[in-house]
This record gives sequence, C-alpha cells and structure tokens, in this order.
Amino acid sequence: MKKPQTRREFIIKSTLASFAIPILGSGLISCKSEPKEETKDSETTLKKLNILILGGTSFLGPHQIAYALSRGHSVSTFTRGKTKPSVYSELFDQVEQLIGDREDNLKALENRKWDVVIDNSGRNVEWTKATANLLKDNVGMYMYTSSTGVYYPYLTDNIKEDTKLVLEMPEGLTENEKYEQEYGVMKANSELEAIKAFGKERTIVIRPTYMIGPADKTDRFIHWPIRLAIGDEILVPGKKEDPVQYVDVRDIAEWFIRLAENKQHGTYNGVGPKTAQTMQQFVKEAAKAFDVQSSFVMVDDYDFLVKNNLYYSVPWIMGGEKNYGSARISNSKSIEAGLTFRPLTQSVKDTYDWWNSDAITKEHRQKYEDNPNTLLSKEKEMLENWKAIKS
Repeated sequence: MKKPQTRREFIIKSTLASFAIPILGSGLISCKSEPKEETKDSETTLKKLNILILGGTSFLGPHQIAYALSRGHSVSTFTRGKTKPSVYSELFDQVEQLIGDREDNLKALENRKWDVVIDNSGRNVEWTKATANLLKDNVGMYMYTSSTGVYYPYLTDNIKEDTKLVLEMPEGLTENEKYEQEYGVMKANSELEAIKAFGKERTIVIRPTYMIGPADKTDRFIHWPIRLAIGDEILVPGKKEDPVQYVDVRDIAEWFIRLAENKQHGTYNGVGPKTAQTMQQFVKEAAKAFDVQSSFVMVDDYDFLVKNNLYYSVPWIMGGEKNYGSARISNSKSIEAGLTFRPLTQSVKDTYDWWNSDAITKEHRQKYEDNPNTLLSKEKEMLENWKAIKS
C-alpha cells in the first residue's frame, strides 16, 4: 500500500505545482474584506499605525494590506520584487514597496522605524532571527505568521497554545514524516527567535490552520467550490467522525490588524470554524452557497481511498496516529482575543467567483479541472467502484 502524503508534504508539492496567477483587476468585488463597523468614538481614537509586512504580495498579505489601508494605516512591504499580487493590485500604489532579500540583503530595512512588523515570509529560522534583531530597536511590535504545523505530531485533541513543541528533528522518521516535522521545527524555532529579540510583551505569534479564500495559489481547496456549484451526486471522503478545521484568509488578515491596533501580545491558534465540525457537516453547510440540488455519498473506507490515491481534500485530511489532532486544535483563546469568522457559504462563494474571474487564466483553470489526478476528475469512476463494492 502506498504511504499517504502528509499534510505538510501535500502543501509543499501543491505549492510547487501552482501556476503564477495574473494580477486581479478592480472588477472582483466578492473577495474584498469589508471593514468592520466602527463607532464614531472608536474611529477618532484609533491610532494610525505604520506597518511593515515582510512578504505581502501573496495569499495573506494583500488581504492584510486592504484591511489596514481601509482603517487608515500606512503600509510598507519588503519583498524580492518578483511576486505580483493576485488581488488588490490597484491598492499597491498606496504601499511603499521595499526590495531586498531575506537571505542576504536587508539594507532597505536599516535605520527605518515602524510601529509593527508582520512577518509573513519567515520560512527560515535565520531569516527571522536576522530581521527581528535588525528591527528590534526601531519597531514597536513583531507579529510572526507561524502555523499549526508546530504541533506535529498531533497526538492529542484540544491542542492549546501552551502545548510543548518539538524543537529538534527526532531520529527514525520516515521520509513523509520528515516533511511534517521539519516545517514544524522551523516554525517553532522561528517563533522563539522573534520572542528572543522583541520579548514576550512585544511579540504576537499567530498559528493558522489551512487558510481558504480568494487568491490561494495552491489550489488546495478549490475542489469544493467548483464541485458544489455543479451539484448532483458528490463524493465526500472520510469517516463520520472525521473533524475538519480551516479559516478564511480574510478573517486571519483582519484579525492581525486588530491585534496590532489593540497592542495585544501572546501566541494564538488561528483556527476555525468557531465550533467543532465534521467533514459531513462541512460539505452540507458549504453546499448552501449554491442554488443547486446535491446529494452526498460518504466514502468512509480509508483503504478504498488510499487505493484511489485520495489522501486529502482540504479541509479533510486522512487521519492517523500522528495526525489525530491536526483538526482538533483549540481556538478558545483566539476567539477571546477577537478572532471572528464569516459564514462558510460566503468563503465558498467568494472563492468560486474569484476562480471564475479574470484573476485566473483559462489555461490555469483548464489545467486544474482537466488534471486526471484530482478528485474532480476521478470522482465518477470512484463512485461507480464504491457502489459496486457496497451492492
């Protein structure tokens, strides 16, 4: 039996296989983050922040920028200048765009002051260490974008922020396990470097789970908006009790900015939905985004799914001993700190509209939708084989 891909390996391979998505014009309205309603008093007392985003042109960053600008803050980005934003491209005229390289060229950050730095591109411990130490005397707060991957292996449920993390690579791991563990160890140690430089009172660490929504270049979630819009008989993988966790990228992006405004500190799990949800509950709720008739065939046999090379369909990830708690992570502390969640139907419909907009080329859509290895392509045959087994 072929060994299933791990959660992290799947993300890495999906990202590497992604297309470059063309810049999205101002015509796409559905992905825009609507500013939360503010009272007159709060508008007059809100301190305008000068925000530096390390990264800022990919998935999370543009949504952060749009929300920050809508609340009157100023934004600088620090990138290599190679990635063009696929949403909110028109807003980048209002953004100071600094060019450099976290590997060996931080010159553009020297002798500059900001109120907050948001580190979205911390993919290397040394990068985080170098930027945090360079900025610690000139920036008020460091916000590090981490991941729930720091909890791997996910051996328990109700995983909270104070869970002990693995900081060194264990011996005896399989190749697949190394993908998971290396990423988690890197993120965990990067968190520590940010805290070491800025101190606990000036550091915010956010650990998001799978983020969904417009501008996701990995195509890891797009199956469900596409498939649910079609309707009819839909294959749903997973056992009845399999939990799922996910969060709209815009909810995380906006929460980042509000945390900075409130000068909060600490470590938080960026995890949704608000209450526990199974894969069956997810797909039935998500289907309400479209006015079509659907029925669901729950395929709960892991051996059958492995035989058909289906190990994940985000937000569902095939369980196992080391992935038991990957979708059982506590978000209670984050909710208390102001994390809010838009309706799942809105996330699904907005993602579908984005996918079918000028943000995505026809070639990109066709390459995904015609890929014989996707669930979209394999579903019909899998359903026929499943029914034959069950008859």
